[in-house]
Order: sequence, then structure tokens, then C-alpha cells
Amino acid sequence: MSDAIADVPPVPVRMLNEYTYCARLGYLMWVQGEWAESADTLDGQFVHRNVDREDRRAAPAPTAVLDKAKDKEPTKDGEPEVILHARSLRLEDATLGMIAVADIVELEGNVATPVDYKRAKAPDIPEGAWEPDRVQLCGQALLLRAAGYQCDSGIVYYAASKKRVPVAFDDTLVARTMSLLAEFRQVAANGKMPLPLVDSPKCPRCSLISICMPDETRILKEIGIEGIAAAFAEEFAPTEENKPATTPNGRRTILVPRADARPLHISEPGARLGKTGERLKVELKEKELLTVRLIDVSQVCLYGPVQVSTQALTELIDADIPVCYFSSGGWFRGISTGFSHKNIEIRIRQYAIAADPKQSLVFAKSFVTGKIRNCRTLLRRNLPDESGLVLHQLVELADEADKATSIETLLGYEGMAAKLYFAAFARLMKSEFDFDGRNRRPPTDPVNATLSFLYAMLAKECHIAAQIAGLDPMLGLLHQPRYGRPSLALDLAEEFRPLLADSVALSLLNTGELKPEHFVRRAAACALTATGRRTVVTAWERRLRSEVTHPIFGYSLSYSRVIPVQARLLTRAMIGEIPIYPSFKTR
Repeated sequence: MSDAIADVPPVPVRMLNEYTYCARLGYLMWVQGEWAESADTLDGQFVHRNVDREDRRAAPAPTAVLDKAKDKEPTKDGEPEVILHARSLRLEDATLGMIAVADIVELEGNVATPVDYKRAKAPDIPEGAWEPDRVQLCGQALLLRAAGYQCDSGIVYYAASKKRVPVAFDDTLVARTMSLLAEFRQVAANGKMPLPLVDSPKCPRCSLISICMPDETRILKEIGIEGIAAAFAEEFAPTEENKPATTPNGRRTILVPRADARPLHISEPGARLGKTGERLKVELKEKELLTVRLIDVSQVCLYGPVQVSTQALTELIDADIPVCYFSSGGWFRGISTGFSHKNIEIRIRQYAIAADPKQSLVFAKSFVTGKIRNCRTLLRRNLPDESGLVLHQLVELADEADKATSIETLLGYEGMAAKLYFAAFARLMKSEFDFDGRNRRPPTDPVNATLSFLYAMLAKECHIAAQIAGLDPMLGLLHQPRYGRPSLALDLAEEFRPLLADSVALSLLNTGELKPEHFVRRAAACALTATGRRTVVTAWERRLRSEVTHPIFGYSLSYSRVIPVQARLLTRAMIGEIPIYPSFKTR
């Protein structure tokens, strides 16, 4: 056994089931620590409710079982009843390199029979049970044998059909189980994720479909860098070769599932967030302002002097709901979450790329060119027809940025593009607010105050998306590391600034939703009032829920789903599964 394989921890038998079903799924769940709830996983938890124990016990020695059997009352035949049922029995063996928690083990003297619960129906196949289920059960049997029991057969109980399917642990099944175990440990030791399945019926109902992204990964890998660039040209059209499946529009929509949960924003000074039962409660001076179910909340955003109880914060962390902290003026100050993502493999690649100027430049160019082209799109949609010069200049700057040979040169092109863009952006203002260029820290006018607040909201979304994807939001590839700055979140935000923040600001100011009374001026600074912030937040959430057609994959999805997708694609580019990070650009 090589040192790398020896360092691999014992494989949970349940993960061996996942690996047998799909090698990539097993890798994602065990090696990278990914997990996502779905209707199927929740149904499975419900099926297991009667066999799961919080105080999971180690398997007793066979002699202990025999001693316990002697205390039983004799049966009619004069022999003691010896069948015992152990629930949630913990099994482990270092030599095998496996661990398991068996749902039920029926113990009769020295004979053990594992029983594994499954939520699905029993398949109509000669073996009676699916191969992953038989392998999982056989893994439990091998652990029971290592503990000293005789274990020749087991049972898979399929809850949907209420059927007990017997499984014999013959030499063929044992050899198959040991082969898969060795293969899984080798894959984990190599640290390279298996390729996604191609057009597999297993994918659509997989709970990790939005993390695995099989069709998207395959498409980007097949069309290559030139195909990704062509995807944003007017002449690009999907071909039969890069269509991942058959749906009305020729593609499977299997990205981040639509979430019914919504962000909870609390900006009332002096408000307090607490919990009662499974609900969050917002109070102000002991007066209840709002209660909301915990399952309806995707994130909590606190602005200024808002308090949160320890009980509420603990519940939010346990539920993987981030708590984001903003200053009263809307500056994004930090975030509270549970432990960092378990996927250290992605972060190791991120650190290596960030330390290599050549590699980080490739990603930085994608961020900048995406931003410049999206700036051009916003102007093209809103400027008069005679404004072709600035549009042409932005295209040239995007092309030059794509050829940049250093971060410094790239930032120079970005700065020139920003100057052109904001000069033209000022011409889009149809309201009473004046805009004389971008300024910040602090913003000095209502337009810049609105933009700064929206940029903070965008940075927050990108920070959460990066963290969920397993990335370190603080270490950027374009934005250089700086104390307290979420540099990678700002990298991801670049391409979305014009599409989300700038477009929302333009709409709010030009339609009169934001009025002069929504701003307060102190010395040379300008900030939104509490009412103004609520107005901006409402428009921001409305924009995030709006849908857009993906320029490469061809299906529609909301912007709130696009950002996590881009974070996932960034990880795929970092580990080399796709040739380049495809920044999101609309036409």
C-alpha cells in the first residue's frame, strides 16, 4: 500500500454505495464533503427515523450476545430466544479501511444479519436489489466478520414496496465490494475527481446535480476556449454535438434548484433578532415587528446597530444560513457562518494559482473582459444610436485586456474602460440627480451612494457563493490580498456590476423610486436613509429573481442562481476540468 493510500481515512460504507452508483458523486460527498438536501434525501431521513439512534453503539462481541441470550426466557422447545436487534450499530475495522453505521443487525448467537433500509421500491431485476445497495450491505457484512461474527447473508428493506430482499454474500459480491473499496481509496489518494456521467438518467434527481454540473462541465470541456469565446458572438448557435440532453429547448435545466427561501434584511436601529421554536422573531423595544419560519430564510442581513441573540445565531449557523453584517451606510463588514467548507482540495488549488502570476492572470483577464463587455451591453441597451464610438472603444479595450501580459497592464485597461463607461453612464441619468463620475469612501452624491450600497450587496452575494463552492473569499486572483477585503468575492462581482448593481441603480433613480428625501448628507458624505435602504433592497431582490437566458447553456435561470453557478464554474476551472473560467456575459 502506498503512503498516499495509507493516509486515506476509513471509507464510510454509505459513501461506497454512492461511489458504486456514481464515482463522481462518491468523490464529491466523501473527499470534497459536499452535501445538498433534496426531496429524496429528506424522504430517506424520514424512512430511517425508526432505525437511527443518536447514541450509536459499537458492535458487541459475539460472547456478549451469547451471554445476553442466556438471560432470555426459554421457548416452547426449551431453548432460550437468541435473536437480538441492534439499531444504528457502529462498525469499524482499520485493516479493511471501512466504517459503517448499520441500520439494524439481527444477532443470533454468533450469526449476524445486517438489515439496511432504503426509501425506494425494490427493483425488478434478477438480483432483487440494486448493486450499490448490495455492495453497501456486503461492506457491513465484512465489518461484522472482522468483529468475529458469522455473516453469510443480509436484507435490504425497500420501504416504498415494503419488501425485504435477501442478499447472499457470495465470493463474487465480496470480490466486487473489495475491488470498489480499493478503487475508491485510490481515487481519493490521487485527488482527482472522476469525470461526470454523460446523459445519464441518474443525474436529474441527484441531490448534488447543482454542484456536480455534469452537462455544463462536459459542454465547456468539449467546446474549449475558442467555443467559449464564440458563445458570446452573435453568430453562435448551439449544435447537436453540444446539446446535453433532450428537453423542449434541447438542454436539461439541472443547475442550482430554485429556492423558496428568501433573505431577511433588518435595518431598523435598535432592533433585536431572536428565535422562538422554529421561527425567527424581530423585535424593537419589546414590540414584535416580524416573525418568519427558519426554513423560509436563506440569509440574514443586519444593518447598523441591530442585535442578534446567541440562540438565534446558533440556530442560523446550525442551519447553514449565513448572517451578514453591514454598517448603517451599507458597507459590507463581515459574515458569520459555521465551519469553513470541508473541501480543502479546492482551496489548495486556489492558493497555488494565486501564488503563480501567470495562472492568476488567466483568471483575472476573464473577470475584467466579462465586466467590460457587460458594461458595453448596458450602454448599448440604453444609449442613443449615435453613441457607437464608446461601444467600439469598449470592445477594443476588452480585446486588449484579453491580451494583457501582467496584472498591472490589465488593471490599466480596466481603469480606462471604467472611465469611458461612467462618462457614458452619466448620460443615462434622466432624473434630478447629478452624476459627475464614480467616487467612494465615502460617496459624495446620491448616485454614488446608491452604487456603493448595491456593490456591497453584490459583494455579499459573491462572498456567500464563493464560500459555499469551497473557495476562500479572501484570496483573490485579480484583486490583490488586503486585510479585511474579500478579494475573490470582488473578483466574482466584477462581471455582475453592470448587469445587477448599475442597472438597479439606474432604474431606481430614473423612475423616481429613489427621491432626494431618501438620502442624508453629512459634511462631504452622502448616504441612504433607512427608508432609502429598504427601497434599494426591495429592488435588488427583485432584480436577483429576474431571469436571464444563459449564453452558453441556453436555458433560463434567475440571477440569484447565476452567481452560485459562476462560483462552481470557477472551481471547475481551477481544478482543470474545464479549459478556462467562462465569465457570464449577456448580449
